[in-house]
Amino acid sequence: MSLLKKLDKLARKSLINRVFKSKKLNIIILSLSFFIIIFFSFYTTVSPKQYDIKIGEPAPSDIRAPIDIEDKEATAKEVERVIQGVEPKQEIDPTIQINIKDNIEIFFKKLYELRNLSEEMKVDTDENIKSIEEYNDFNLTRRDLIILLNYNEESVKKLEGNTYEFIMQIMTTGIKKEELENKKKKIEEYFMSLDGISKNLKTIGIKIVNSSIKENTYLDQKLTQEKINEAIKQVDKVFIKRGQIIVNEGEEITEKHYKLLMEAGLVDEKKEKDMKPLIGVIVIILILELIILSYIYLFNEKLVNKISNIYLIVIVFLIVFLMSKPLSSISSYLIPVASSSMLIGILFTPTIAIVLNIFLTILVTLATRNSLIVFITLLISGTVAAISTTNTHQRSKIIISGLIVSFTNMILITGFGLINGFGAKVILIDGFYGILNGVFCSILTIGSLPLWEYMFNILTPIKLLELSNPNHPVLKRLLVEAPGTYHHSIIVGNLSESAAHAIGCNSLLARAGSYYHDIGKLKRPYFFKENQLTSDNPHDKISPYLSSNIIRSHVQDGVILAKEHKIPKDIINIIEQHHGETLVKFFYHKALSEKNESKSVDASDFKYNGPKPKSKEAAIVMIADSVEAAVRSLSEPTRDNIEELVKKIIEGKSNEKQLQDCDLTFKDLETIRVVFINTLMGIFHERIEYPEIKEEMEASN
Repeated sequence: MSLLKKLDKLARKSLINRVFKSKKLNIIILSLSFFIIIFFSFYTTVSPKQYDIKIGEPAPSDIRAPIDIEDKEATAKEVERVIQGVEPKQEIDPTIQINIKDNIEIFFKKLYELRNLSEEMKVDTDENIKSIEEYNDFNLTRRDLIILLNYNEESVKKLEGNTYEFIMQIMTTGIKKEELENKKKKIEEYFMSLDGISKNLKTIGIKIVNSSIKENTYLDQKLTQEKINEAIKQVDKVFIKRGQIIVNEGEEITEKHYKLLMEAGLVDEKKEKDMKPLIGVIVIILILELIILSYIYLFNEKLVNKISNIYLIVIVFLIVFLMSKPLSSISSYLIPVASSSMLIGILFTPTIAIVLNIFLTILVTLATRNSLIVFITLLISGTVAAISTTNTHQRSKIIISGLIVSFTNMILITGFGLINGFGAKVILIDGFYGILNGVFCSILTIGSLPLWEYMFNILTPIKLLELSNPNHPVLKRLLVEAPGTYHHSIIVGNLSESAAHAIGCNSLLARAGSYYHDIGKLKRPYFFKENQLTSDNPHDKISPYLSSNIIRSHVQDGVILAKEHKIPKDIINIIEQHHGETLVKFFYHKALSEKNESKSVDASDFKYNGPKPKSKEAAIVMIADSVEAAVRSLSEPTRDNIEELVKKIIEGKSNEKQLQDCDLTFKDLETIRVVFINTLMGIFHERIEYPEIKEEMEASN
């Protein structure tokens, strides 16, 4: 029985291993998982749970809005309130004022004519009164007219002037119908305050003005409607936000509740289930998934080679996607799409981040049923986030990326708000969430980046720079315990970085790999020439076989030490591969010179165990390691000697087939050769001998 259990366990284990080692199976598992999670999230949005409810019945549970729903009744009330507050636009009718002035002028003109006529021809007063009565539009009595005909002309003219002045004064500002009575009260106050006019004339003036003034304003329908329309534009629509309760459990469902529930698609109308939303969701997800996979396979083959990369992208996608619904219930501008762009841009490349950002933004917008404005804002801010992560070598730059995203969001939200006539309040609130989004995304990225680096063993430029810091425990130990090796590693790092940059591969990885490639020498530092400060050499006292084992073991010792310090796999690969399967020639030849007839020398005892370099960076470090050590041993490091030596070493590695497993081309090797020569000439350049210093040295000797 126990044997069967063991066999079953073994079979299961081997099956699991086969599944997770099979790239195709992994892709299928990931695709299905992604599809299922996205599908259910989509479907609950496009086809939410429906309720069998009627007006007047209690709600079976708390019913929440699945999307933002406009409360049209509340919006209409708000519009009505604003309209009531708009003051109608009144315009002054100038013709009324002109007519009044003309009437008064004609009356007084006729009055002066009759006064002059009476003096010259002694016309009867009754006849004069009869003549002027035709122009009396002011309800003046016979007595008033007699006074005007017989009063001294100077006083009458003064009355005329004051009458004109007062009428122009009150008519110019406009008189509304409701203001007429109040204006008439001021007439008596005005005339009674005048000096140099008799009481009788003042009374006549009051009568003339009272009977003349009238409403001279009218409602300008066009301008008033424009003011109303402008005020309506400022009204923010009243929404019941996604996740907000429409009706509480047990609360009686009113007509308003029912309309809102109908609009949200939450009322079960006993109709046959519409399958169109379901089909639509399946089609959209499948098409997007197919496009994403095609893009990765066709244009990013290296990404697919490491299946964990695909897992990482899918997990980041799903986290952001699943965060989108709860966050959009607060504000759609809080959805951290830009965070996924930052992470993918730093962990892989900004180009991949920009392309994948498009698909994620489409998925998020559709799943949360957001507007085109939100889609464009999230798309652009995600793209900006990806671009801003280019050459991110410090974590502080991620904060700057977040601030750039905040600024971008603010500009876009303000711009779209002004184009669509949103109220200032809406623009300010959305703008605040847009700014908060950039800050939130940068915090999320900085906080989670070490986790992704560790879980998926990804070397980012930030991590490589941290590993290259001289304060790293391993490098500090190397400096103290093996200073010659440390100095050698620094020069190898400079050579490797320059060459890697020149041929377009990861220069930071080449440099970091160089710094750590010889850390295995820390176990026995004095067995290596660069750390021997005296002429005493421990290899002189042991056999070449033992010497070979000690020299070769620094590779495996380095791997063990790197693993203890959790050095990333890519650097461990460089440590493991930087000697490939080359021969420890010095001790091999020494063994040959010491051999006797009874024992032959096996070259395999003097060869490194490999493997050969699998990456361009590992190959560059291998060549740089050999070149630096060889050039350091030159008694005369002239340009010709260095050129000859570098060429010889590169050709030797190539002829020994140590470079056959990496992607280096002959063009790359030529570029590496030129870079190495130029870099080494900068290090080992001929120094100028100053005459005065030479004389001083000779004198001292």
